Amino acid sequence: MADNSKIKVCVGLSGGVDSSVAALLLKQQGYDVFALFMQNWHDASTTLHGECEWEEDRFVAEMVARKIGIPFYFVDLSKEYRQRVVDYMFDEYEKGRTPNPDVLCNREIKFDAFLKCALELGADYVATGHYCRKDTVAVTDPDGTGRYIYRILAGTDTNKDQSYFLCQLNQEQLSKAMFPIGDISKPEVRRLAHEADLPSADKKDSQGICFVGKVDLPTFLQQKLKPCEGDIVEVYDAFYADNEQYSFQKTVLESLLDDASAELNMITNYISDDKVQSLDSGACPFSEEKIAALSDEQLLGLSQPFSYDIRFETETYRSGRKHIKKTRYKENPYGKIVGKHDGAQFYTIGQRKGLNIGGHKDSVFVIATDIVQNIIYVGEGHTHKGLSRSCLRIIQQDIHWIRPDLAMKSGEIRRYNVRIRYRQPLQKATVIMRDNGLYVLFDTPQRGITPGQFAALYASDGEMIGSGVI
Repeated sequence: MADNSKIKVCVGLSGGVDSSVAALLLKQQGYDVFALFMQNWHDASTTLHGECEWEEDRFVAEMVARKIGIPFYFVDLSKEYRQRVVDYMFDEYEKGRTPNPDVLCNREIKFDAFLKCALELGADYVATGHYCRKDTVAVTDPDGTGRYIYRILAGTDTNKDQSYFLCQLNQEQLSKAMFPIGDISKPEVRRLAHEADLPSADKKDSQGICFVGKVDLPTFLQQKLKPCEGDIVEVYDAFYADNEQYSFQKTVLESLLDDASAELNMITNYISDDKVQSLDSGACPFSEEKIAALSDEQLLGLSQPFSYDIRFETETYRSGRKHIKKTRYKENPYGKIVGKHDGAQFYTIGQRKGLNIGGHKDSVFVIATDIVQNIIYVGEGHTHKGLSRSCLRIIQQDIHWIRPDLAMKSGEIRRYNVRIRYRQPLQKATVIMRDNGLYVLFDTPQRGITPGQFAALYASDGEMIGSGVI
């Protein structure tokens, strides 16, 4: 058995059961372990509970450290968190994009500001309670030099795999990272916590924004983004029948089919992340040769979200016995103004809550937002055409390779499994690198491809190769 006593590991102890068991396992494995709790948020007025949740978390974390028998330290990183995570969130929402604060927190705080603090305290590694795995592989550079590369792999528990949240880490950060619970399941983590009588054994999993807590997002964003009333426009199916952009994308996708007689599907079968099946064994419906022949302009057009410019004309009419003159909108076959909102920047694609629109048989979802005109476009039902897209683009400066040795060159095409949301099962896709960006063409249409979110690329063995901002 290896002597780990000379290896000093700092555990990011949050007060939750996952980081608690991570610390417990490292202690049992003989490492020189200490706990470091970080406070990243002060303002309790923004949380739904209206309480300083971090104070309770710190209390539990300190009890866990005492129970395991490891030193406990505290660091306040709230300034760094506000500057590097929260301010970025505000900026992205103001632009009509939807960021992922958990991905940013890991890249900018846990494995940067927090890591530096841990190293100053003498740590050799930083361990967290993420459900993911890390290993190393030997590679040989073109000049014949050998070296080791660090890999991130999906967690063994597919229901809790959290590798997606680490999709922006680099090799230097990974060299100092440890994930002790990545190869065990959540129920087993709970069992180990109960067996060791840890104070966090029955603590519920945290929800909401990383280190802020559960918040009402519009209220949270209104700290910096001002409300501004605008129209909610429902888009009818007739819009797509006459829309050049939709017709273009349909024509291009049909031209790519490996079987020319096959029927193209433009609408996702998505209902919710919990009801979508994982990877199927079906072959890619598109021909790689035909994909390679696409021009940059065709790929760009294929990846663009639908643009809605539905104009509403007014007309005057007389109403009632006194024939009072009133104004109303003329009927439009493409859509209708169905309500008002407090600001397009507070809404995201795929959202259905908070719209306050009645009179529909099925749920109504946000399909697009126009920040400049302050308009929200919505559609009825999961099968609405505006919810589905087959292709996305990541611009060059937003492409991040966890494995720099596997970075794609312009003109290269690969098959990867892709995830565009944390809870989403992996989806099969063809990935195309061009000079103007990286394109992801899914085998089946995807619901709610959202600008500002991260797309993570996985190899067939579960290794996360890279990621980028949509």
